[in-house]
Amino acid sequence: MDTRTQSMQTSLPIDYDKRLMLFAGRANPQLASDIATKLNVDLGPVTIKTFSNGEVYCRYEESIRGADVFIVQPTCGNPQTGVTANDSLMELLFLIDAAVGASAHRVIAVTPWFGYSRQDKKSAPREPISARLVARMLEAAGADRVLTMDLHAGQIQGFFQKPVDHMTALFMLTQYFDDLGLSDLVVVAPDAGRVKLNKKFASKIGAELAILDKERPAQQVAEIGYVIGDVRNKTAVIVDDMIDTAGTLAAAARTVLEEGASSVYAAATHGVFSGDAFANLADSGFKEIVVTDTIPVPKERPANIRVLPCAELLTDSIRRIFTDDSVSEVFGGENQLF
Repeated sequence: MDTRTQSMQTSLPIDYDKRLMLFAGRANPQLASDIATKLNVDLGPVTIKTFSNGEVYCRYEESIRGADVFIVQPTCGNPQTGVTANDSLMELLFLIDAAVGASAHRVIAVTPWFGYSRQDKKSAPREPISARLVARMLEAAGADRVLTMDLHAGQIQGFFQKPVDHMTALFMLTQYFDDLGLSDLVVVAPDAGRVKLNKKFASKIGAELAILDKERPAQQVAEIGYVIGDVRNKTAVIVDDMIDTAGTLAAAARTVLEEGASSVYAAATHGVFSGDAFANLADSGFKEIVVTDTIPVPKERPANIRVLPCAELLTDSIRRIFTDDSVSEVFGGENQLF
């Protein structure tokens, strides 16, 4: 055998130091900054702007070749930075595409609030399944992974062919209510679709469970019929994955109080608070409404809205993705969808 052939190797050894680079879109720059601080890295320089005709532009201002690029961009609106939910989605797609074109090693979309998640099935003829389309758009742009939190429905994970790392704020929220030291607690599911989530929440804080009978005569309109379970003279906690216009939540609070609850709280991962949400909540009787900062909540919010930071949770998951460790271990394997 030729000595030259003998000396040939089956692979080329290269000393490769992995790099983590973190970038922020305009949807929630404060959350990205908090994550960067906990990771002990600087946010990468990126130019993002909207032209006068409404088109979005982005450009990375330094080399990202060979790096694991994490893009923090929940697909929500942010009045402070002047972006809508659709702007945020387009920004995320462009940032992903630019990173792929700049030879990033991996591109991870960190989108704790997954926009269009409620449009996960056809409720009427000739409707799109918008959540599935968003998933396809992210993959088409070139995302290698998606890191998200408390998706509205489990089937959204099945819309992706790429890995989806799913986190949950359940433990943050239950710990908060544990620390309040409330007595005679009952956890109230706002509808039948949230029973599993509320049952899990109730077991974590040692509370009983009740269910509200809810119907939707139209989109973003809710009617509460009655309470299944005992809430009289108890402290009720209504748990959902999101609060949008708060119509459901306000109606639920009124119903629970009419059924004799001594006080009522609310807990949700995502505080969308669109439309007349704050007005709907103003006279609803809540002692406290607890959400996380996956979506930026305006400072001009009602005094009874408490925002819990989720940067620690996201940071831990980002670090584990970067080092190829298990994300589910952060939650003890209990980060499945309910």
